[in-house]
Formats: sequence, C-alpha cells, structure tokens
Amino acid sequence: MIFLTLFTIALAIPAYWLTLRYNMHMFQLNVYKTGEQLEWIRRNFRLQWILVFAMVFGFVSMLCTKAGSVFLDALCIVIGWIALAVIIIVYRLMKEMNSKKPLVCTPRVKRMIVTIVLLTFCMLSSPLSAVKYLNAGDNNLLIAPLNGFLLWLTGAQIFMNMLACFINSHIERCINDYYLNDAKRILAENGDLTIIGVTGSYGKTSVKFYLETLLRAKYSVLVTPESYNTPMGIVKTIRGSLRRSHEVFVCEMGARYVGEIKEICDFVKPRHGIITSIGPQHLDTFENIENIKFTKFELADALPEDGQLFLNGDNEYIAEYMEYMRETGAELPPAYDMPIIYHADVADRGYYASDIKLSSRGTEFKANAPDGSSCTYNMKLVGAHNIINVMGAIAVAHEMGIDLEELRIPIRRLQPAAHRMEMKEQGGLTIIDDAYNSNPIGSKAAVETLAMFEGMRILITPGMVELGTDEDDYNRKLGVYAASCCDFALLVGHKRTEPIREGLLSEGFPEKKCLVFDRVEEAIEYAYSIRTDKHKYILLENDLPDNY
Repeated sequence: MIFLTLFTIALAIPAYWLTLRYNMHMFQLNVYKTGEQLEWIRRNFRLQWILVFAMVFGFVSMLCTKAGSVFLDALCIVIGWIALAVIIIVYRLMKEMNSKKPLVCTPRVKRMIVTIVLLTFCMLSSPLSAVKYLNAGDNNLLIAPLNGFLLWLTGAQIFMNMLACFINSHIERCINDYYLNDAKRILAENGDLTIIGVTGSYGKTSVKFYLETLLRAKYSVLVTPESYNTPMGIVKTIRGSLRRSHEVFVCEMGARYVGEIKEICDFVKPRHGIITSIGPQHLDTFENIENIKFTKFELADALPEDGQLFLNGDNEYIAEYMEYMRETGAELPPAYDMPIIYHADVADRGYYASDIKLSSRGTEFKANAPDGSSCTYNMKLVGAHNIINVMGAIAVAHEMGIDLEELRIPIRRLQPAAHRMEMKEQGGLTIIDDAYNSNPIGSKAAVETLAMFEGMRILITPGMVELGTDEDDYNRKLGVYAASCCDFALLVGHKRTEPIREGLLSEGFPEKKCLVFDRVEEAIEYAYSIRTDKHKYILLENDLPDNY
C-alpha cells in the first residue's frame, strides 16, 4: 500500500513541475497577459490536450471512489499512472524543443511559483483529509482519489500561472511602482541628460545601436540593451546603468497595445524622438493599422517645445498620418511644426541619401543634409533598407552638433544588430541571419537583398506571425517576392507556411525546390547538404518564438 502511494507521488511530482515550468515559460513569452495566454492556449490546444484530459479524468477518478468498486478504482489508478508517465515524457521533450528563449527566473516568476506551490498545499490539505474520512474503513480506496487528485492538480497547471498572476497583481503593482519611482528619481537627478526616444514597427533596435556608435563621437551615451523596450526593461536600465557621467540616453520604446508608448514617455520624458517606421506589426493585438499609427505618434505628442521629431519620410504610413494631422487643423504639439524628415528630400528640409551603390560586400552612399552639406560614406551593412536606418542616426547626430565628416569612421564601424541581416561566414557558405521578428516590409527587403548575391541563394523561413487576420495574405506575398530572389525555398512548418508555398508556386517557382520541414534544424541541415560549385548564401528569415 505504501509502495503504491509512493509510486503515485513519484510520478506526480516531476509531471507537476514540468507542466508548471512549461506553462510559466509560455506565460512569460506572452508578457504575462492573461488574454494573450488564453488565446495562445486556444490556438495551441493540440499541444496541451493531455492536461485537459488529466483534469477531467482526475476529477472523474475522485468521484468514482464513492461507487466502492475495487475494479473501477484499480482501473482509474492504472490509467492515472499512464497519463502521468505520458505527461512526463511529452513535457520533457517540449522543454528540450523550446529553448530559443528559455524561461528567465525573474523575481516575478519566482513569486508566481511560490504562490502556485502554496495554492497546491492548500488544496492538498483539504480534499485529502476529506478523502481519508470517506474511506476510513478501507485504505485500498485511498490511492484512487489521491491518484485522481494529483492528476487533476498536474493538469490544472495549464491555468495556475494565470491564477497566481491575478493573486499577486497587487504585490506586483506595488513593486513596479517602487522601481518606477526610483527610476524617476534617478532621471530627475540627471537633469542635464538628453533623452532620445526611438520607436517604430521595425528598425528601432538597429537605429538605437547605430545612434550609440555615431553619438559617441562627441557624447557619453547610454542605450537600453538588447531589445529592452518595455517600461520595466527601461526602468531596469536606468536603475542599473545610468550614471551622472552620461550625457545622452537613447531609449527604445516598444508597444503591443495603444497607450504603451505614452506610458513610457510619461516617466522617461524624451526631448527628441525618432519614429523609424510604421507597418503591419503585432496586428493581433493592435487590431488595425490606424491603432499602430496612433500609438507610434504618442512619442511625437510627448516631445517638449525645444524637442525635435525625426521621421522616416519614405514610410507611407508616416506620410499618411502627418498629412491627416495637418488636414484636421487641430492644435498640434510643437514637434509637429518642425519635423526633420530623413531619407526623403521633403520641401528641402530632409536628410536624404543619393549616389547609392549596393553590393554583397557593403554599401556606399552620400548623405545630404538640409544645410547643404554632404558626405560620402562606406559601410559594411548590406541592403537598401539599412540606408534608411543609418540616415536616421546621421540626422540625429548632425542635429546634435556632430559634423558629417566626423561620422565617416563611426559609420564604417557600424555592425548589424544581432539577428538583423547579420552576416556570418562559415567556410564555403554565408549565413545571413535575419531571424529576429520578421515583418512584411522587412522580409521583402531581406529577400531582395538575398537576390543581390551571386551564388546559390537559399531562403529558410517559418513565415511571419502576429499579423492578425491578414497573416496568410502577408505570407502569400512573401512567397511572391521570394520567387525571383532565391534558388531554394526551405519552409518550416507545414500548415503555417502553406500561404508562402502558394505564393512561390504562383510565380512559377520550381516545386521540387520548394520544400517543407518540421523543424528549422532540418531545413538548415538540408541547405548544407545541397551540392553546388557556387558559394552558398543562406537567409534565415524569422525564427518563431517558442510560443509559436
């Protein structure tokens, strides 16, 4: 009897922990948003149906105990053991597969885990004591409800992280407010600091790092690291890295919902702002392009009277929004009256590039400023779309008093941000790593850049996500663009990439060179195995996060 009990507990503990950990990982990737987590569960139910079965069967097992059937109890126990064993195997495999961005055990995650464990002990104490009284005369019956309850508890981990988040919400709010107020205090103590906000649907991380390189020709600069662009990520940067010696703070601002840029601006209070682009990104949360426009221009609305707004004049959505704002005749914030528009010669006010020469080895171009000055630059970055981002950084640096000639060496030193058209030489082939968070405009630019190279051109992509109801249409267009730009198209994921395949084949792309794989590793292995006398160029376009 004791052996059976211990065996049940020995199966339940690892099953419980693996399911808790996996669902906490997905909750973290879904930025602790209950709505997004529930939508993720709906979309990915096939991955976790075993947990729903565990909850239902576990509950049924507890009820069946009252029937007093020894055979029924034994059957429930065996099925429960099998279910727990299957859960252990499945979630160990899923843990190994989901390792692109592993679970980060932040203090918040640790607090949620503690809450879940405490809830578990509270639930264990009450039902089990009742079971003991119900079965006081027959210890053999105790294993069935214990087995059923532990199975139910394991399955419940699909929802427990959201419950823990709700229970901890007040504590988290108090902790966040403390950190936020401390960051505000630090910024107030650095009153001479020039803060530059950078936002956009894409390009903001690249522009941020280009700005860091260029502005260091004259200033001491701090930038938010990696893709830190949420309020608490920015707060962490300020509290951990900002020093009195810093003269400029370049702050990347990201958003998935209307109002999130304003939330950041309310405490950071940027003096200057850059909107790198507006496009169909995160449409599943923004719902439409109008909300994206409104949200990105929350940065412009927050700038002071002596601030400057730098815009991508080549971006049609930015141009549309600016025209709309002027036509409304409403009283506009000061920044709207004096925009510096870069990479587009608008009314002789803009910074723009000319004499552009693109090659697989880099880019040469001339930067022209509104004051009539110009300078020719060479950089290692490839692709016409990179010129837009670099021109943005040049515009800001020049307006902040750095002569165009002084930027020659910094521009030559520019390196692509990680996983953003990052060139990696590997013997007889070149990896073009553009795996970070692809979008319709960026993916088109990436495959057009691939077309510039002379050799065997191979595209590997799982397609684009977070594009709402238009996702299939955008992926189909990616296939159309890619058809004339690559020699092989290796797609990852049969169902998700079907629209890309349709787009490729509609343009006459050879079906035998359009292959679909289950995992990106398999696609890369196949790309390596292709025999050719030419130099291989492999474009990794997007890499879906673990919650996809």
